[in-house]
Amino acid sequence: MKKSLFVFLFTAIPFLFSAVSPESSAVNTPLPDPETFPVPNGIPGLLFYIQRDPNTNTICYELNVDKNGNFEAEDPVHVFWIRYPEGGMRKELNFIQRKFAYGINVKANSNGSYDLRSVAYSKLPLHLRKDAHNKYHVYTDINKKECVLSRVFIRIDGGSFWSPNVLFIELKGTDVVSGKTMVQRIKPS
Repeated sequence: MKKSLFVFLFTAIPFLFSAVSPESSAVNTPLPDPETFPVPNGIPGLLFYIQRDPNTNTICYELNVDKNGNFEAEDPVHVFWIRYPEGGMRKELNFIQRKFAYGINVKANSNGSYDLRSVAYSKLPLHLRKDAHNKYHVYTDINKKECVLSRVFIRIDGGSFWSPNVLFIELKGTDVVSGKTMVQRIKPS
């Protein structure tokens, strides 16, 4: 058992660090503007996506449907990478990424909606539910307005794999009443 755990750690840890670990930014090197990152397009059922430093790899959260296009009510959200530096390759999250970084905890409600919480930042309530046109969206409050969430950007400047130095989390979405784009930065505590 100890040998198999050692083999797992020896082979998995280098991949994990290259995929999700922050790298310290060089002194006086400006961090990239989140608006310059690529936007995932052409993903049916895309709910929202997360981008973060130090690269443009993107974590996508899409409505989970089976091969016939039927909604998977028992597991409503599918999470995966788009690895832009590798030609836009789509890749599944590994176990540690799902359980400690980018996974989502889901609680079904009796009215057909779902409460969602990030495994890494559970303070932000997210709600998966249908709109008036019977289409699912993820809703959250941005600047005290109910919004359809479209993007989360995490500004990381150094730190380590298990404890990155998160400067802020930026939420972007559309106000359900006014239709205006809303942006809010949260400083994690």
